[in-house]
Amino acid sequence: MYMFQLSAKLGATEPFLSMLHRLATSLRRPAVPPFAAAVRCLSSGSVDIKVPLNFWAGKRRTSQEKCNKENVYEPATGRVLCPLEPCGAAEVNQAVEAAKSAFGHWSKMSGMERAKIMIEAAHIIERRREEIAEIEVVNNGKSITEARLDVDSARLCQHVQLPGGSFAYTRREPLGVCVGIGAWNYPFQIAAWKSAPALACGNSMVFKPSPVTPVTAVLLAEIYAMAGAPEGLYNVVQGGQETGSLLCHHPDVAKVSFTGSDSDVENAVKGALMANFLSQGQVCSNGTRVFVHKDILPEFVEEVVKRTRAIEIGDPLLESTRMGALVSRSHLERVLSFVDQAKKEGATVLCGGEPFVPSDPKLRGGYYMTPCVLEEVLLRANDTDLGLAAGVFTSDVKRAHRVVEHLKAGIGRENGQVTIEHYSQLKSVYVEMGDVDSLF
Repeated sequence: MYMFQLSAKLGATEPFLSMLHRLATSLRRPAVPPFAAAVRCLSSGSVDIKVPLNFWAGKRRTSQEKCNKENVYEPATGRVLCPLEPCGAAEVNQAVEAAKSAFGHWSKMSGMERAKIMIEAAHIIERRREEIAEIEVVNNGKSITEARLDVDSARLCQHVQLPGGSFAYTRREPLGVCVGIGAWNYPFQIAAWKSAPALACGNSMVFKPSPVTPVTAVLLAEIYAMAGAPEGLYNVVQGGQETGSLLCHHPDVAKVSFTGSDSDVENAVKGALMANFLSQGQVCSNGTRVFVHKDILPEFVEEVVKRTRAIEIGDPLLESTRMGALVSRSHLERVLSFVDQAKKEGATVLCGGEPFVPSDPKLRGGYYMTPCVLEEVLLRANDTDLGLAAGVFTSDVKRAHRVVEHLKAGIGRENGQVTIEHYSQLKSVYVEMGDVDSLF
């Protein structure tokens, strides 16, 4: 959501911790990398996508599906970037068959051999950082500053294959063809986060991006190919719900992965803003509910509103922009409706929550709104069925642990050692080094 709520109850907030850490680290460095201005080649309103966005068996493919194509829009301007070519059953089969073929060779390679290719892919992403970030901005609408962090996050995720043993031991083996289904808020990052552990474990993958942001996943496919991955190891099929259903129910798919005390007031305010307004608030683990202790509520609210009003909204490809466009017109209308509904239910709008029209004429068709802060009284942090992330700001360690114990959040299994368990299967092996004993 593109807003957050304040409540005078508990003293807890839901920061988007990993992004907070990466952005904080970035802000300690110069705001603009030395090479950024020199290599900048895109501007809002200047891009048209002409190349196919489907990819399997080593190259881009044009869909032959006889169905209505939908337009893909540039959120910053409202312009059409390209038509989306959805894949039907025949093309999904082709992509899965390519992945099956690649799996046979890839799964038999050693962990070191696979690691060499994965590391080379990370190096290519690093070299093409600015190019990928710019395309991500054009397709998603987030600021260039955030997009760079997303690209860095994609290449820095690390996964290590668990070693086998000898004699009596267990080993992890790949599953086969895995399907990844992405979301529109972090298109390139999610494509990398889903594919990297799957491929590192010896699997192959067919990935379907969101139909709203289909552009950058195919760049990752080309990067894997450039790094030396076999043809068909990572494939991209475009489409909506029908294409996703075909992938999920395909008999040759082995797995499907799809994708939110008193404290230092300054840090609490920073955490609340980071947790709510990164990527225009379009984050699955967004901290939409901020519970503030009553003793610091007036000071906290005043500072949050002041900083929210000062957020620079505009062209996401400009370095000074801190809030770009929402991903689509329908999503903008949906978020504005949330603000209206909150007001009807008794919430007070402290600032924002209205459509925004930038002064630049080329951006006037874009999907912008002012960041919104709502104030209301809520019962408790766990009063929701969907809670991907939660957090606490306090200087009292005992209180922090006490509150965390009772917070219920998190259903994802990405970016950790546990991910390996979800992209592999255990096999028990017995090695008899002597003669076989027998009763017969």
